[in-house]
Amino acid sequence: MEYAIGTVAAAAFGALLYTVVTGDSIVSALTGIIDKALNTSVG
Repeated sequence: MEYAIGTVAAAAFGALLYTVVTGDSIVSALTGIIDKALNTSVG
């Protein structure tokens, strides 16, 4: 059963990675969110 969960997780991660790599707008949006989160936690 665990191998099925791992396979699904790997597939979901791959799909997410593919979406990030192929979409510049998504990359910039994620970068902005991460930047904001880091700046908020530091500040």
